[in-house]
Amino acid sequence: MMRNQQSGFTLIELIMVIVILGILAAFALPRFANLGGEARQASLSGALGSVRSASAIVYSAALATNQTAATGTVTLEGTDIATAFGYATQASIITAAQLSADFNTATAGTITLGTCSFTYTAATSAAVPAVISVITDTDLTTPGC
Repeated sequence: MMRNQQSGFTLIELIMVIVILGILAAFALPRFANLGGEARQASLSGALGSVRSASAIVYSAALATNQTAATGTVTLEGTDIATAFGYATQASIITAAQLSADFNTATAGTITLGTCSFTYTAATSAAVPAVISVITDTDLTTPGC
């Protein structure tokens, strides 16, 4: 007598594979759900660091060239940066930090990406240096800043 041999998976085996994949997906999906917010936060943190560095570099260049008056100009990499008491002005800090057009800078001194932002306040006197705020998020319902 000849035996018919069947090959393939049983229905139980297929169901078990689907259940295991469903469990893995349930654990993995939340990890990838908010990558946009984390990317926005990382980009804005990089911009914040860039503005802080640019502010320090402009001030150092102003000190080195004795440009610490109420208004002045320093040249960085062939680009003139307007200064106030040796620090970059609100309008020129974007150029000094070399930020891309991805950052919304329509409001003077405020650098925004999505719902996250920080502000740069230029020096108001020789005794009051430029101030750079921490990152804030205007939309508290969506994490990311």
